[in-house]
This record gives sequence, structure tokens and C-alpha cells, in this order.
Amino acid sequence: MEASQVKRMDDFWGDNSWREVAYATTDNLFGYEEKVCTNDGLAEAFRRRLVEEAGFAHVPEPVYMRNSNRAGLYYLFFAAQRPVAANIVGDIFDRYRAGTAGRLF
Repeated sequence: MEASQVKRMDDFWGDNSWREVAYATTDNLFGYEEKVCTNDGLAEAFRRRLVEEAGFAHVPEPVYMRNSNRAGLYYLFFAAQRPVAANIVGDIFDRYRAGTAGRLF
């Protein structure tokens, strides 16, 4: 992975602990890093981080945003301290996942 990409991920994640989630060095003979986590797994680890490290009380499962050709673009996260906000956004996210929300924005 290029140094600029590592820095970008460190900046986004807040530290370099994402490497422990995404890569392992134990499954190969020479000890080099291999990706062991899916994008969904990394997104779930970040959701847990928002709860455990950032202290948000309510972080619903993120929405995997797709373009008009259904190609994946990014995960949309929401984090809040109040349950009412999480309930509203959770409902919007669920409608988007079910395909009944039209365009989200």
C-alpha cells in the first residue's frame, strides 16, 4: 500500500489500528501483510470504533451507497447521542436498503 494511502487511512481512522483489522502477517511464509478483512468487515469495525472510541451512543449499520449501475461507492455512516436521531436516520437507511426511498439525497 502506498504511503499516501496509509496516511489517508490513518487520518480517517484516527490512528493506525485499522491495519490490525484489515491485514495479517501470519498466514504466509514470509510474514508480509495480506488483506484479511472484507470491506463490510472494515465498515463494521469502524462502526464499533464510533461507539467504543468516539463515544457515540447510537450508530446504526451504515448504508453501502451505490451508483446508478449498482457499483459500490462508499459507506454512509451516522452517529448520534440521542436515540430519536438514530431512529429517524435508521428508518431512512432501511428504506434506502429496501429500495423504497428513491434517491437518498
